[in-house]
Amino acid sequence: MPAANRRWDEAQFLAARPEVLQAWPTGVEVDLEEAVTYHRTLPPGKIFAERLRQARRSGETLAQPRAGVAGLRQHIELLHYLQEEGGADLLPTTIDSYTRQNRYRDAQAGIDESVRTGRSMLNGFPAVNYGVKACRTIIDSLDVPVQVRHGTPDARLLAEITLAAGFTAFEGGGISYNIPYAKDVPLEKSLVDWQYVDRLVGWYAERGVVINREPFGPLTGTLVEPSISHSVGIIEALLAAEQGVKSLTLGYGQCGNLLQDVAAVITLAELAGEYLARYGYTEVEVTTVFHQWMGGFPQDEARAFGVIGWGAATAALAKATKVIVKTPHEALGVPTREANAAGLKATRQVLKMLRDQSLSATAEFLEECDLIRRETRAILERTLELGEGDVLQGAVRAFAAGVIDVPFAPSRFNAGRTMPARDDTGAVRFLEFGNLPFDDELKAFHRNKIAERGRREGRSPSFQMVIDDIYAIGKGMLVGRPR
Repeated sequence: MPAANRRWDEAQFLAARPEVLQAWPTGVEVDLEEAVTYHRTLPPGKIFAERLRQARRSGETLAQPRAGVAGLRQHIELLHYLQEEGGADLLPTTIDSYTRQNRYRDAQAGIDESVRTGRSMLNGFPAVNYGVKACRTIIDSLDVPVQVRHGTPDARLLAEITLAAGFTAFEGGGISYNIPYAKDVPLEKSLVDWQYVDRLVGWYAERGVVINREPFGPLTGTLVEPSISHSVGIIEALLAAEQGVKSLTLGYGQCGNLLQDVAAVITLAELAGEYLARYGYTEVEVTTVFHQWMGGFPQDEARAFGVIGWGAATAALAKATKVIVKTPHEALGVPTREANAAGLKATRQVLKMLRDQSLSATAEFLEECDLIRRETRAILERTLELGEGDVLQGAVRAFAAGVIDVPFAPSRFNAGRTMPARDDTGAVRFLEFGNLPFDDELKAFHRNKIAERGRREGRSPSFQMVIDDIYAIGKGMLVGRPR
């Protein structure tokens, strides 16, 4: 029987847990009732959903970095530094690549090698290997909420351990942590695995413990036009809400054109509310996250700060609830803690300066908002039609048909026929539509915008534009004009 978007009853959920918890020895440490008791002792200042609610109501944009190292003590020291020196409003625990692939033996070897060499040999924190008790020391050591950030198609054991440890937010989804991250994971499998994660979060919610869930908005982070990421985020929101999730943060990755980026954040919250209400999920609180530029950064530190500042300004003007902050060392590898804190400080400075400012609703801005709404609704309505009303099966069939098509994704379950390029203002448009369900008017708009750029640059629209645009910001440009 194919999977469907129906809430797992408690018996089904509890029956699935033993197999998940047996995947690594630390699974025996998970005690759900004890975890609920611990969560209830947390002060509001350590609870992600509470902090997001306060920010949304006050109009504040919170700053959150990415960070994670192999050693427990070193990881706590890093987060404490970002809290105290960087002024982070929210903190992450970024998980290592081996854990993301459920390769816990390799993660353990990375821990052992890190101890031997005295430096982190993993690109994140291996939470599953450390287990509940050790992970809880992270929560106890800090004064602000901490989220699990990763990239795991099957995050069931990671969720069990970290939520039992006291983390109050968990990132990812069955689409957004599969299609951009994996090649051979069937979409239906990852969607079912993430139903488990969301049902776990719903189980906590039924006992008064609200854990924030955040689908990964940027997807591949490479010229992703808003309607694609919006559609994925809203589908994952509907799937999460069905399993009982009460706090959702939907995300969008910066593309670089101010009007398009601000319009994207505003319409994301609006459209999510529309579809959640349509399906009766009226008790879900929706907030937004803006990801600073996910593509190539300039190697020069001063120029990198310019990219960070532009992202901070966009987040502030879009009134995003939080912004994920980059560092001036993005082009050089894993940043130092000092560089990470510097990115936070630069971002917070801009956020404070622009907190009371807004972007004027010009005709051009309103046109961009309308375009995003029309495109996103076209994709979602066709998805629901394909699923005969079931959003999970609709998502599986929509990807198979290319109705949803994430550019540059490695998954063989993604059609890979769409091709983005910038127009003359730097906004991301479609050079190739693949099988996106857009009408002729929408397609003509995109073609005209890219043709206008071609005329100004004296060349025909082509794949070379795409290549130029991918590297443009790293070279100090927005539109990849030849020089």
